[in-house]
Parts: sequence; C-alpha cells; structure tokens
Amino acid sequence: MPFVELDLPMEDIYLLVIIALFALAITDLVVGVSNDAVNFLNSAIGSKAISIRNIMIIASVGVAVGAVFSSGMMEVARKGIFTPDQFQYNEIMIIFMAVMLTDVLLLDVFNSLGLPTSTTVSIVFELLGSAVCIAILKIYADDGQLSSLVNYINTEKATEIILGILLSVVIAFSIGAIVQYVSRMLLSFNFRRKLKWVGVLFGGVSLAAITYFILIKGLKGTELSSQAVYTVASGDKSTILAWVNEYFGASFATIDEFFKAKKGLFSLDALDDGSQKLSMTLKGFLGLNVLAVSLTNIILWSMLSALFIYVMRLDIYKIVIGVGTFALAMAFAGNDLVNFIGVPIAAYQSFELWSQSGIAPEAFGMGALSGAVRTPQLLLVFAGGIMVLTLWFSKKARTVVETGINLSRQDEGQEKFKPNYLSRAIVRSGINFNAALVNVLPQKTKDLISNNFSREGVAEDKDAPAFDMVRASVNLVVASILISIGTSLKLPLSTTYVTFMVAMGTSLADRAWGRESAVYRVAGVINVIGGWFVTAAVAFTAAAIFAGLIYFFGFPMMLVLLIVAFGLIVRSAVLHSRSFDKELEKNKRFKKEDIITIKEILSQSSDNISKVIANVNDIYTQVINNLGLQELSKLKKNRKRLEELEEELESLKGDVFYFIRSLDDSSVEASKFYILILDYLQDMVQSISYIAKNSYGHVNNQHKSLKFNQIRDLKNVDARMQTLFDKIQQTFDGEAFENIDSIIEEKKALLDQVSELIQKQIDRIRSTETSPKNTKLYFGLLLETKDLITATMNLLQLFKEFKDDAAA
Repeated sequence: MPFVELDLPMEDIYLLVIIALFALAITDLVVGVSNDAVNFLNSAIGSKAISIRNIMIIASVGVAVGAVFSSGMMEVARKGIFTPDQFQYNEIMIIFMAVMLTDVLLLDVFNSLGLPTSTTVSIVFELLGSAVCIAILKIYADDGQLSSLVNYINTEKATEIILGILLSVVIAFSIGAIVQYVSRMLLSFNFRRKLKWVGVLFGGVSLAAITYFILIKGLKGTELSSQAVYTVASGDKSTILAWVNEYFGASFATIDEFFKAKKGLFSLDALDDGSQKLSMTLKGFLGLNVLAVSLTNIILWSMLSALFIYVMRLDIYKIVIGVGTFALAMAFAGNDLVNFIGVPIAAYQSFELWSQSGIAPEAFGMGALSGAVRTPQLLLVFAGGIMVLTLWFSKKARTVVETGINLSRQDEGQEKFKPNYLSRAIVRSGINFNAALVNVLPQKTKDLISNNFSREGVAEDKDAPAFDMVRASVNLVVASILISIGTSLKLPLSTTYVTFMVAMGTSLADRAWGRESAVYRVAGVINVIGGWFVTAAVAFTAAAIFAGLIYFFGFPMMLVLLIVAFGLIVRSAVLHSRSFDKELEKNKRFKKEDIITIKEILSQSSDNISKVIANVNDIYTQVINNLGLQELSKLKKNRKRLEELEEELESLKGDVFYFIRSLDDSSVEASKFYILILDYLQDMVQSISYIAKNSYGHVNNQHKSLKFNQIRDLKNVDARMQTLFDKIQQTFDGEAFENIDSIIEEKKALLDQVSELIQKQIDRIRSTETSPKNTKLYFGLLLETKDLITATMNLLQLFKEFKDDAAA
C-alpha cells in the first residue's frame, strides 16, 4: 500500500500526520461545541430568565469543570467499534485520519444549516465506516471471504446507536409532553400568583433531580466515581464472595464474575495483613441507593427552596434554570469532550508504541488499543479552554441555538421550516384526535384545563421570552432525569437527542404549536430527526470514501484532503458570518415591534421600498442581459435571488398582524397605508418574478433566442428603468421625498415607450416574425414591465399622499 511515498523518514512523516490530526481536533472542538451548545443553552436563553452574559458565564464554568473532571477515556475505542488487533499501525492511522476529516466537515455542515446533531453518533459511524472500508480492502488483498468482516467490526454498537435515536425520539418527547402538561395544570401560566409552597415543592423536586443528574452523569467515568465510600466486607476472596452472594441473593462463581456484572460499583483492595477488603464506590453508592438518595435530595432541596423563597426572596425558577444549565454544560464537557480529542490521542499513543518498536508500520499490530486510552489532564484543560472560547465567540453556535428556540417558542411568528406532506398529515391527525377527545370530556374538566392554559393576565411585550421559566425548568429537569436513568441503566441515549426532543414535547404540551404554526414546527422536528439519521449514513459513507482514497493514493491524497477540508471550513465560516450579519441587519431593519408611530411607519415603509426597488432594479437588468446572451446558469441564479426577495416580502406580510397590534392609538389609521404599500411591493415583485421565470423557462426549453432588435429595445427600456429606480432609491434612502412629484411625471413617457414596443412587435408578426414562443415571451416581458411601472408609480403616489396628510 503506497501510504508513505515522500522522501522523508517514516517516523517524521507519521509525526506530521499526528500534528495534522491535532489541528483537526482543535477545529473539531470548535465545530462540535458550536453544535452541542444547543443542549445546555436553549432553556436559559429562550426563557430570558438570566442575562445572556450570566448564562454564558454559568455554561462556561460548567464546561470548564466538566473538562477538568473528565475521565479522558476514549469511549469509541473502549466500546469496540472495531477490533484494533486486526489492524496494523499504518491502517489504524488511515482510519483515524478519515474519521477526523469527516467529523470536522460533517459537523460544520450541520452548524451552517443550524441543525443540532449528535457528536457521539457521528464519531461512532465515522469509525465504523472507515474501519469497514479498510477491513474489506484487507480481506480482498488476502483473498479472504467477506463473511470474515465480523472479525474486524462490532456491528452491535451501530445497532445500539440506532436504537438510541428511536428511544430518544419516542421516550423523551412523550415524557417531556406529559410532565409539562402536568406542571402547567398545577402552575398555570400565571405561576407567579400561585402560593409560595407550590414554588417550594417545584424547586425542591427540580433541584433534586438536577443534582442527582450531576452526580450520576457528571461523575460518570471520572476518577471521583471510582473512589471508595465505605468498606462492606473484608477477608479472603471466599469470604468476600460469600458476602456478595448473600447480599445480592445471587450465585456468582468467582469474584471476577461479580466485578464483571457490577462493573464500577465496588473496588477490591489488598490489606497489610494479606487479606482483602471490598468497598462500595461512590458510583455504587448512588446506583444501589437510588430511592434513599433521591428522597434525601428532595427533602434537602425543598428546605433550601423554602429558605430561598421565604427568607432570601429569591426567584426559585431562575435558580433551577441556572443550576440546570450548569449541570448539562458540565455533563457535555465531561463526557463528550473525548469525541473530539479521543481519536488524535489514540493516534498519538499508537505512534509512541510503533516508534519504540522498531517494526515496519505495515507489520506492527495494534492490539494495545483494545484497552482504555487515557488523555493527559493538561490536554483536557486546554481543550476545555477552546470549548469555552467557542461558546463566547461562535456565530454558528447561535444559529443552532436559534433553531431549537424557534421550534419551541410560545408565540407565532416567522417560521424557519416549510411544511411538507408528512407534517400536514401529522397535524391533521392530531387535530382530529383532539376534537374527538374534547367531545368525550366533561365540561368541568374542559373548563379546568382551559383556565390553567389561559394566558390572560400574562404580561406580553416586545421583549417577551420565547417561553416562560416553568417550561425552561421542566426542559432541564426532565432532560436531567432521563439522561440520569439512561446512564445508570447503560442505555445508549444521546444528550443531544434527549434535550431536543424534551424541548419539543414540552412545546407541544404547552400549546406552543397552535393551528397557525403546527405544520411548520412539526416539519422542523421532522427535518432535525431526519438529519440525525443522515448523520449516521453520511458519516459512515464519507469516512469510508476518505479511508479508501488515502489507502490507495497515500500521503499526497491525505495532504490534498486536509487542504480541501480546511479550505471548506474557512469558506463556510466566511459565508456564514456574512449571512449572519446580513440576518442581524435585516432583523434590525424589519423589527415589527418597534413600529408604533407615524414617523416610524414612514421610516419603515421607506426602508422597505428602497430595498425592494434596489433588488427589482438589479434583477431586471441582469435578466435582460442574461436573456440576450442565453446564459442559463445566470438566469437560474436570478430566479434563486428572486425567491429570497419573495420570502422576505412574505415575511413582511406575515408580520402585518403584529404590526397593527403594535401601533399606538393615534397611528391606527396608518395600518391601511402600510398594507397598501406592501400590496404594491407585492405587485412589483410578481411582475419581476414573471419576467425572470419565463426568461429562464424560454432559454431552458431551448427556444429560439430573441432577435437583436428585440433585445436592443428591451435594453433601452432597461436603461430608462435603471434611471427611474436609481432616482427612487436615492429619494427614499436620503428621505428627499420632495422629489417624488418629478419622478411620477416620468410615468407617461415610460408607458408610452412600452406601448410603442408592443406595436412594433405586432407589426413584426404581420411581416417577418416566425416564432410563436418568441412572440409570447416578448409580449409577456413588455406587459409585465408595464405593470411594474404602474405599480411603482401607484406606490409613489400613495406614499406622497400619506406623507402630505401626516404633515397636515
């Protein structure tokens, strides 16, 4: 295999590979944290319980603590995704390089799309895909049977991960919905008015659940979890075994069999007198005394909650959200950190073993990797620092967080996802089921439910959070409990999947998915869940392809892939930064809640007109030019840009309801003006849409191109249109509204020019024109241009009249 082809010592080449892997690991940390931040930031940010700055500080401390106390165990190697002793050193390095390349690119794609996914699933299936590829190539080279693949790969792990996805979707969503429904029935939306003892009870149970989660999930795999709490038996092995069998009512044949069954719950240490002592570890104490620990926890935290509420006058809901955010952040860093740096660490330790052996890379077996791979503490602290910096500065992290918040927000608004057949079918079935249920419920029950879910009396303003603190607390508590149970029962539940689906379940139960938004929210959930399965499939396939390319083309291919990967990451970061800044600017300019007075309405309308005019002007010119040159690809780009303009205008129209509600009493009459302005803008966009789409269709269908004279005439119209639109844009950008009269006076001359061109085409048909398709397109362009001019002038006339009336 031509893996090493450069004129350098093999040790130097593989050292360069290790350096490249660590560079990828740093990149992977950044893109991984950007995606996983959604797990522990959503509830706090969405509820606005705590300031953004304090949320970031709490999460940063949680991440730092989790990183420091992380076990550093490379989970994927220890759990046996593949069998290391079946591979040689050079093959293992190919597998690890393919994994890191795929992981960085895959997570970055999900970040750019704003979709949360599981870093554990990605790393597992990347290892699986690259290992399968190399194993098949080895089998083929040795003339072996494909059936022997099971000797190289542990397919059981992949099955567990798929099961984990399904369990997360069903269990987390269902329990989240049930708990939120019960909580809302007890607390209602006016939870501030409830008796204080209700807050004490809620705080006690919530903080107890989160604390238990910190103990179970946060300590998992750490050194502290294996520390002995107290001695339960001592003596020789037979005496200890007898105690074990009596205590557990079991029949273990040997101490080793007992430790295999109760892994990590007990420790066995030698005493000075030659005997041994059996001690229960902290993990064992928590795992074997769940009821006692839970009750003690609830009582303790209920007492503290009473102190917080009655004596210190603190907001118990804010405390729950703060502690929950810390807990999830700590668990993420403590357990998922190794998903990003475990592979490079394993590669480095493989390098150390090989470099000391003096054996050729293709002859050195890697059976030593079958055990645990420990990460140096200093490296964990360094990695934790990178994670904290990413939290503070990553724009992509904010994009992923916004997806979760938007799908679970209480109010209506602009939706990110488009409805599909499946989402419509699910919503329709849900509505029918609800209607049937309502018919059988007693009236008193319906009144009780209606009263508790009523938002009457709840203050709503422009800065209202996406959801209240009760839902945020339930999100954190339920996620904590489910992950704790999953950890103690060794179920393959993903932190990402659980937290996301709990948030979706609580949203449904809280009636956040109303008739106005349900199809969009359900479509969003379907997209995210589909993305999870895509993660596994793409991770497996891409890693296998990368491994195959490196296997056949060696180090030069690895270098090419590294350059391409880093190039794509940089390009993605630049493009996302631009789109993020553009989105911020758009939100700033089109903030519906800020439009409350006549002056602000004029300013907002002026901005809208200027933006649409600028886009229409540019698209019109480009379409005419590209049509004349038969540039199909550029016409396609014009269509795509037009779709963005249409979506933006739809967003403005969708906000009309909130706009009218936000007006002060003296400005209500202005709502009709604003609606008509949007209507004229819609007419303009429809005209340019017809021009762009029909031009694209004409060229795409390979019809005859327009004749030189026709293109020339259209360019003449375009030149005058450009002059007109430039004047309008300058007028509205500079608020020089006194120029509107002179612009309107140009209407007749423009319309007359278009009419003359229509007559010229009629004359051509009578004499020289031979193409019906050509004629249809040309007439369509001229008529829509005429409509575009008319809509523009009507808009200017309306704006002038409204401004004059407002000034009077």
